[in-house]
Parts: sequence; C-alpha cells; structure tokens
Amino acid sequence: MLVSFTQSITDADLDQFLQDIEQSMMQTGVVKDVTKARHVPVEGEEQIPAFIATAVLTFTVESREDLAALFSAPGAIEVIHKWKADHPYQVAWVNSEAHE
Repeated sequence: MLVSFTQSITDADLDQFLQDIEQSMMQTGVVKDVTKARHVPVEGEEQIPAFIATAVLTFTVESREDLAALFSAPGAIEVIHKWKADHPYQVAWVNSEAHE
C-alpha cells in the first residue's frame, strides 16, 4: 500500500495514521506481518511526473483469500474517512507474490 498525503503531515500524525491502518488490517486475523516505511525525499523528485508516496505499508498474508479479506477489514472504512477528512491522501495498491 503506497500512501501519498496531498499536504504536509506532522511526524506524529503520520505515525498515528500508520498505526491506525496497521491495527485495522491486523483485526482481519489474516495478516501475518506488517512493515511500514517512510518515504526518503530526494532533491528534485517533485519535478518528475510520478506518484510519490509519503509512506509504504506491506501486509503479508498466506493466500488470495486472505488478501481479499483485507478489502473488507473491520474498521478500515472508518479509519479511511477519519484520516481523509483531516489529511487528504491518495493510495496506490500493489499485490505481489513473495519469492524466497
């Protein structure tokens, strides 16, 4: 999950947002692991016509059925509406297979 806030957000608010999203996904019971990372800005990147994420979250699940459960995560809609009301953001979602 790539999240891009359209306006600046404080570190404390970003931390809370990431925690709220993680918690709503963990409540599905299918998430085995969550990783969160902040974007590392590079001078000049704002000049490229690309989606630049504020943060990246990775949710590890075991099956496609588990992946589908993320889209109906309990409380996810509430978390989305709460945060978008105060801190508008866009999301890009990428489903991938882990290779060991």
